[in-house]
Amino acid sequence: MKVVVFGATGTIGKHLIFQSLEQGHKVTAFCRNESKLEDFQSPNLKIANGDVFNPLDVTSAVQGQDVVIIALGSGRSRKSVVRSEGTKHIIAAMKANGVQRLICQSTLGTYESNENLNFFWKYIMFGWYLKQIFQDHELQEKYVQESGLTWTIVRPGAFTDGEKTGNYIHGFSPKDKSLKLKISRADVADFILKQLNSLNYLHKTPGLSY
Repeated sequence: MKVVVFGATGTIGKHLIFQSLEQGHKVTAFCRNESKLEDFQSPNLKIANGDVFNPLDVTSAVQGQDVVIIALGSGRSRKSVVRSEGTKHIIAAMKANGVQRLICQSTLGTYESNENLNFFWKYIMFGWYLKQIFQDHELQEKYVQESGLTWTIVRPGAFTDGEKTGNYIHGFSPKDKSLKLKISRADVADFILKQLNSLNYLHKTPGLSY
């Protein structure tokens, strides 16, 4: 399958590239700095240098793809709008090029999944410290859900550096308070890639956690 990953140099993006190549997919890694991907060597990997804020760069990367995966991150910025604005350009490029399948990594806590959070994440992190980033996540999701594309939004808990286990909870109720509210980056990538050949979560927003 031909897959393009936006946010390829991020912590989730690198796991997506590694696991995608391992599964035999043809991967286009969209990034601003290809030196961050120099450890990846494969005939099935293409590096697309570009800026997600540049519609022409985005369109070039989307053309001919079967699936688009968005794993955009804001780095250390607490005011970035890269998720919403970048996603807007990606959606436009997909529509213009007839690419339908979109998998977008967001965060646990958006919209109805806010009920899953504990006091710390609900009020301290997303309610105050990361408030603008959280709002950008929700705007990103809004764009995806209104896109008319065949989308899945994945909402993982807080990231850890653990191994890929394949043993995690997904698609749980917003009322579930038993969650650990964390999951390894490798398992986030694992779940995202399982959606390539699954119809279970089309037009749905599954949460992910241990």
